[in-house]
Amino acid sequence: MVSELVKKIRTTHKIIIGDSRNMEEIEDESVHLIITSPPYPMIEMWDSTFKHLDEKINELWKRMIVESNKRRKEQLVRSIYELMHENLAEVWKECYRVLVDGGIACINIGDATRSIDGVFRLFPNHSKIIEHCEKIGFITLPYILWKKPTNKPKYKGKGAFLGSGFLPPNAYVTLDCEYILIFRKGEPRKFQPHDPLRYASAYTKEERDRWFTQIWDIVGTKQTIGEKRVGAFPEEIPYRLIRMFSIIGDTVLDPFLGTGTTTKVAITLNRNSIGYEIDESLLPIIKEKVGISQKLLTSNYSIEIIKRECFNQFSNSL
Repeated sequence: MVSELVKKIRTTHKIIIGDSRNMEEIEDESVHLIITSPPYPMIEMWDSTFKHLDEKINELWKRMIVESNKRRKEQLVRSIYELMHENLAEVWKECYRVLVDGGIACINIGDATRSIDGVFRLFPNHSKIIEHCEKIGFITLPYILWKKPTNKPKYKGKGAFLGSGFLPPNAYVTLDCEYILIFRKGEPRKFQPHDPLRYASAYTKEERDRWFTQIWDIVGTKQTIGEKRVGAFPEEIPYRLIRMFSIIGDTVLDPFLGTGTTTKVAITLNRNSIGYEIDESLLPIIKEKVGISQKLLTSNYSIEIIKRECFNQFSNSL
C-alpha cells in the first residue's frame, strides 16, 4: 500500500540561475529542508565571488593590498570578513522566510586559515554563521563534524602539521574537519498520526546509529572540473541529511547549488527540489549531473531551468 503511494508521487525540480539573496521565486513557508554549502569567507578560491557580489568588498580589498600600516591593514581584513558574512546572512534571511515551521537548515561550512601580510590566523566561519542565524531567529541544534582527509604537509607520512615541526610553540593545529551546522525554524514539525509518507521515509536502526553521531568520516569529492575549481560535497552528505530531516514528497532547497549534487540526490529520494546558482557556467555540469539529457518521458519527475538575465554574465566576470 505504502509502496504504491510512493510510486504515484511525481516530483518537481527547479534550477534557477540567479542570486539567492533574493529568492522571489519561492513562496513563504513552502520549503521543508535546506541543504547547502556556501562560498567560504577568506578561502582564496572564493575571493572573486565575494568581490563580485559586493562592490564594498572589492574596494576594501584593493585598499587592504596597498595599506602599509599593519594595524589599519588588520582592520580592513576584519571589515572584509564581516562583509562577506553579512552577504551570506542575506541568504540565511531568505532561507528563514521560505522554511515551514519546524523546517531544518543544514549548512556545510569550513573555517579558514590564511596568512595576510605575514600574519597567520583563523577565520571561524562556523561561529559567524551561527551568530547570524541566531539573530535571524533560527534555533541552533547539535552540529556534525565532517572529518575529511587532509592534504597538508606530513612528516614521513605521520601526522599533519603547520609551522615549526617539532619545535614549540609556533606550530598550528591542522584543520581536517568541516562543520555541518543544523538549525530549525521554530518548534519541531507536526504530523498527522500514522502519516504514510513519514513511515515510508523511515531509516533503519543501523542508519540511525551511524548518521546521528557527531563525527562523520566521509571521503571528499573532486574539487576541480576541467580548469574550474568547485566546492562540491560528496553525494553521501545530502543523501544522509535528506533521509534524516525530510519525508518523501517534501521540498529541499539548495541556495548555493554548485554542480547540482543536492538536486540529483533529491530526485533519487522522491523529494521536490529548488536550487539557486549564480554562476551560469556551471549549468552544463548541473544538467549532466541531474541527467537532463537522459531523462525519459516516463520519469516521475520534471525539471525546470529558470535564468535571470541580470546574472548571465556572472561567470565572465570571475
